[in-house]
Amino acid sequence: MAGVALAVMASCTENNIILPGKREDLRAPFGETSEERVKSESVTQKISLAKQVSNANWQQRIGTPSTRTSHPALAQNLTGIQWSTPIGQGDSRRYRITADPVVADDRIFVMDAKSTVSAVSLSGQKLWSVNITPDRDRESDAGGGGLAYGDGKLIVTSGFGNLRALDPASGAEIWTQDLDAATTGTPSISRGLVYVVGGDNVAWAVNSDSGRVVWQLDGSAGISRVSGGPAPAVGDDLVVFAFGSGELQAAFRKGGARRWDATLAGQRRGIAATTVSDITGDPVISGNTIYAGSYSGRIVALNTDSGARLWTAKDGALGPVWPAGGSVFAVTDRNELVRLDNSTGERIWGARLPFFTREIRRRSVEVVAHYGPIIAGGRLIVGSNDGVVRSFDPESGASLGAVEVPGGVTTNPVVAGNTLYVVSRKGVLHALR
Repeated sequence: MAGVALAVMASCTENNIILPGKREDLRAPFGETSEERVKSESVTQKISLAKQVSNANWQQRIGTPSTRTSHPALAQNLTGIQWSTPIGQGDSRRYRITADPVVADDRIFVMDAKSTVSAVSLSGQKLWSVNITPDRDRESDAGGGGLAYGDGKLIVTSGFGNLRALDPASGAEIWTQDLDAATTGTPSISRGLVYVVGGDNVAWAVNSDSGRVVWQLDGSAGISRVSGGPAPAVGDDLVVFAFGSGELQAAFRKGGARRWDATLAGQRRGIAATTVSDITGDPVISGNTIYAGSYSGRIVALNTDSGARLWTAKDGALGPVWPAGGSVFAVTDRNELVRLDNSTGERIWGARLPFFTREIRRRSVEVVAHYGPIIAGGRLIVGSNDGVVRSFDPESGASLGAVEVPGGVTTNPVVAGNTLYVVSRKGVLHALR
């Protein structure tokens, strides 16, 4: 026994063998080296942005060009939070705030994690609140939803499967339409029609005055939908829908006849989360090009008329990309803020954003969520759930500063009236100037 003990002690004193060779990042996708993943090209390239415009409204997601402000005016330096107003239930393990704020009629409209819609004045006073849980359901049965404003109405989707139009002045219901499936995706509204994709991958066009169904369009089946899904993009003649299967479909916006379809195929090998096929980067129409992105490591540019693919970038997009000045800006699935050439998809620069926050269990970490980007006041702005709103130089990607937001950001930032609005994970609307 003594001999065995001595042998064990001797083995403990031996030096560990350090294997030779190149060290690889275990979290990097298969076939992609650590250097390639974190490489930031950092090529400074001049950009010509549109003239700043002091917009009064931010009516819906940015995919529809008729309601998008290309360059909202905002002060050069955000000095801090001007005011804060609680809007209801914040994020939890089961429920999340998925609706971006919309601004119209001198009001900010918001939705909490448990289906309460509120209107807040430009000075931060709550004007009205209404819970849209159907009478037959419990508030705890569903969560999530989206907002859009148009034709004098506030359009609301919810996890209860209803599409509603509310009076912006009072919150009173104007009409409701049952969509037969949970619908947390974001609606779009344009010229008398409301467009939305249901949780069962059916696209709807609904009359904005009456709530009556005008037409429907079936998408390919897909089970990996993301709560708070992308908004349809509406152009002059076409509307483009994004489905949970990774499919894009363009239809004539009035009659619903299908024009073309395309698929965002692709996957980062070695990362389980990229098996989610849903399109997370809303379709965005800019000129004769449509941009869209997925969580599975792809951003694509398509011809609006034909759906023909113009280029593919091997970066995913967590939200709608922002086209500006001959470039496309996006927050990627690898938590980078990137600038791509809008004609080729080639990367001009990449700026790393915080990735992991803290260890929450043994061998488990929490990933920082980032929202945006938008361009306002001559700079790129990204909100993050680590409690910071960050600004970047669009020419180089260099940091231009940051403002702390208690509780962390959980919505895309929006800008109206020279003010930036975000909702925090705690269910608080913050106004920054």
